[in-house]
Amino acid sequence: MNNVLEQEEVVGSHRNADTEAILNALPHPVITVDAENRISYANVAAETFFHAGASVLKRHRIDDYVPFGCPILSLISQVRTRQAPVTEYAVDLGTPRNGGERLADVQVAPVTDTPGTVLVIFQERSIARKIDRQLTHRGAARSVSAMAAILAHEIKNPLSGIRGAAQLLEPGVNDDDRVLTQLICEETDRICTLVDRMEIFSDSRPIDPEPVNIHAVLGHVKTLAASGFAVNVKFVEDYDPSLPPVLGGRDQLVQVFLNLLKNAAEAAIAERGENAEIVLSTAFRPGVRLSISGTTNRVGLPLEICIRDNGAGVPDDLKEHLFDPFVTTKMSGTGLGLALVAKIIGDHGGIVECESGPPRTTFRILLPMYDAGDSHKTQGVRT
Repeated sequence: MNNVLEQEEVVGSHRNADTEAILNALPHPVITVDAENRISYANVAAETFFHAGASVLKRHRIDDYVPFGCPILSLISQVRTRQAPVTEYAVDLGTPRNGGERLADVQVAPVTDTPGTVLVIFQERSIARKIDRQLTHRGAARSVSAMAAILAHEIKNPLSGIRGAAQLLEPGVNDDDRVLTQLICEETDRICTLVDRMEIFSDSRPIDPEPVNIHAVLGHVKTLAASGFAVNVKFVEDYDPSLPPVLGGRDQLVQVFLNLLKNAAEAAIAERGENAEIVLSTAFRPGVRLSISGTTNRVGLPLEICIRDNGAGVPDDLKEHLFDPFVTTKMSGTGLGLALVAKIIGDHGGIVECESGPPRTTFRILLPMYDAGDSHKTQGVRT
């Protein structure tokens, strides 16, 4: 009899382990809520969704993680009463704890083996929107690439001739006319500089992929910033030291984070002056996967790098177009910096997004990690 009971316990423990493994493999957050509305279980995706570990979540009620008056509480009550699953679409789960508006479709179902306990599944709507925006950003970057190739050939060469002609005329004209020849030279130089910046988009050379320590990249960029354009900015670092390396090009990633850090510093200084602050953070966020065009493969993007400033934020009418070429909030900006960021991150197989609202703006980059055991080490990187 004892042997039978021991065998049943072993089978039960294996079954529980298998169930937990399946739930942790799901890309959607899953939690269970007991009869007192306390969180009794959370899978890995739920930990990411609520920015807290399972052990922390289990010490709280679901009320602590949703906004006041959230319909999810009435859904849970309804499921307990009817003992039937319900679904609610576009539920706002945003709180100051998780950074503002967050829309998700919510499914609630009873757990029949445990009276009063319900299963809650979240499907965040913003994920699909983020992926769609990335495809739009990449399409825009490709358009700029074609435009840059045309401009380099059709504009830079004639501009060189115009500048040369102005220089030849300059010695033989009076002082008033010399001002005009100098103006021609300055304006042709300005246009050439703009075209040179756009030529970066037409660079189709493949990235030479290698394992890159993202913390070394951030440290290098921070040193450059702190000794130059961000000399009076306070930096806060919140790193996950166990983060694995990313597969990509170090120089390209330095360019990305230098652009983002410069934007963050300018925004923070303009709004806060001596109280300008930039927070650099990294984290491991499993659960986000991106389909590779033309294949059935899905690449995981677990490496999260965030740059947050305390500036005035991005105007609402620019948020959806922030990574498009020639879109800028600066009076003297060209609007190519963030478009270049989107291109490079896209070439690395990752995504970049912006969440902005006073008093903070966060640029979040998700990248695939380097897998030493993967024979296809260029997966997710443009070749």
